[in-house]
Amino acid sequence: MNTSDLEQPSPPVEAIAPRGYELLLPPGWVRIPLREGTKQALEKVLFSHMGQVPEGIPRDDAMRFRLDMRRQLEKQARAARRNGGLDLYLPVLPRGGIFLMASFIVAEMPIGQGHAVPPQAVIDQLVNEDVPGGTAKRVDVAGAPALRRAYHSTLDEEQPSSPEAVQQATLPTRRVEYVLPMANDPGRWISINFSTPGDGDIDSEFTDVLVELFDAVVGTFRWSYE
Repeated sequence: MNTSDLEQPSPPVEAIAPRGYELLLPPGWVRIPLREGTKQALEKVLFSHMGQVPEGIPRDDAMRFRLDMRRQLEKQARAARRNGGLDLYLPVLPRGGIFLMASFIVAEMPIGQGHAVPPQAVIDQLVNEDVPGGTAKRVDVAGAPALRRAYHSTLDEEQPSSPEAVQQATLPTRRVEYVLPMANDPGRWISINFSTPGDGDIDSEFTDVLVELFDAVVGTFRWSYE
């Protein structure tokens, strides 16, 4: 079980706002916090979890590989933090001898800040927005209404979003975004954004499996009050 804390303003009198959230990660995935502890988490990922390097990279180049990955991850973490990012999640162990190119970011969203807009009204508006080449629908996350939006990104729109950022930046990606209101805290919303180029074919069965894996992870999302 992965647990992440949220910055907490004074909670409403009538209800207790969550202090964070919890979710279950697949084997080999890790969390990199973006508000604090980022440097320590990167050290652990790059020098503990990534004991292996992709096939084809000579042993003598392993340290250079890790340092390159660190620079890419630091760049990605800074960009995510500027956009309200709370946590970055990445697969850091190879599956079947290869590293998966995928990631997702949990971030706070500036929806209805300072205004207690009914969540259902916000979700209805988001569902009705045009998603070129994609879909948007209402779903339930942690027992509450949420939005699920899925689409493809083009090469011109894409930004690096995994340890294999240099490779991924040259590929189109599948993206899935969940948007949900924070429980008992009107005006605060979070998004969970997933991105993957899959195996290079964003419509392949392999890429579909990665999307299904992300959907399953979101299905374990729960608010934490401790």
